[in-house]
Amino acid sequence: MGIDLESVWQGLLRGESGVAKTTVFDASHFPTQISAEVRDWDDALLGAEHDRWKYSGRHTRFGIAAARMAMEHAGLQDKDISPTRFGVYLGAGEGQQDFDCFTRMMASALENGELNVAKFTKAGIETLHPVAELEQEPNMPAGHIASLFNAQGPNVNCLTACAASSQAVGEATEIIRRGDADVMLSGGTHSMIHPFGVTGFNLLTALSTSNDEPTKASRPFDLHRDGFVLGEGAAMVVLEELEHARARGAQILGEIAGYGSTADAFRITDTHPEGRGAIRCMQMALDDAGLNTEDIHYINAHGTSTAVNDRVETLAIKQVFGEQAAQIPVSSTKSMMGHLIAAAGATELIICLLAIRDGVAPPTINYETPDPDCDLDYVPNVAREIRCHHALTNSFGFGGQNVALITSRFVN
Repeated sequence: MGIDLESVWQGLLRGESGVAKTTVFDASHFPTQISAEVRDWDDALLGAEHDRWKYSGRHTRFGIAAARMAMEHAGLQDKDISPTRFGVYLGAGEGQQDFDCFTRMMASALENGELNVAKFTKAGIETLHPVAELEQEPNMPAGHIASLFNAQGPNVNCLTACAASSQAVGEATEIIRRGDADVMLSGGTHSMIHPFGVTGFNLLTALSTSNDEPTKASRPFDLHRDGFVLGEGAAMVVLEELEHARARGAQILGEIAGYGSTADAFRITDTHPEGRGAIRCMQMALDDAGLNTEDIHYINAHGTSTAVNDRVETLAIKQVFGEQAAQIPVSSTKSMMGHLIAAAGATELIICLLAIRDGVAPPTINYETPDPDCDLDYVPNVAREIRCHHALTNSFGFGGQNVALITSRFVN
């Protein structure tokens, strides 16, 4: 969809799709051969020391670039922030998996169809690079970002599947609320566009196999949806205590007004059929923000384009908002940018901020055939001008993780 904030946003408003044939690796033998890749990447986005990241995976590179953009956008790159009052809280996934290296190790250790563990281990010690292996750890982007900006305050990474970066933003907000930091750099970064990632989701039959029409593959809430499309990328926000922001004359884009986090406690890969966790986390966010259901003007849905998720999320929204549910524009931007997994929530939070800023709801593209079980206003195919002061975004992850965030227009 793009590298910078406004390019991505304008593409979403035009209803463009970032889905195409996968090029990061040869996916021609997989059931799913499409994805929403970051294209036109330039290591110059990493700054003058871009050689520093030569062993880092795509997720770290994306995260570093997004963090630099966020700090510059916030006007903090040259500000004197107390290091111990400045923290990092991310929802970052694992690093890039070296599938080619792994298969070579396996091949070298096979004897008469059996794996010789000693040979496999020896091949690993001789072949793998220690720094590259370390870079696969999910906490590495948070550590790197802290060192870049001398953020000596709380440093955390959570990996609650598709809810990770939403949870990171919510928990970072709580750190500021309780007085443990003045500034938190928060968000997420992830890429599962690699053979192991695609294999896992294909085995779960979670991915769309509409390879012949990539731009139409992600079709949330449509009757003929057949799974989600993997995306990748990073999204970062600067969270700041109000008086600290005012004191330096910051441009305040909005307020994290409400946060709710729950677990389904049901199954690892299935949402509870009655949406009990989703219902509770949305209600928690409303209560935390001190808002009523009629105060929410836009919902950015989790909206993955899977049969179960879209149906249950629709049910949960109707349970929380009652008759008001039919009046609220609800869209899934995953229809255009795919599912960024751990980075999805922070990306969609930023979309909510922009919807409030510009008074427009991005569309759900590829919505052609209504599903009787999905009967809300999904802003089909074309962006819409709206009055928007408060927006809610949902993130629901494998393991039954549920997070809802409410962002509000800042009124000075």
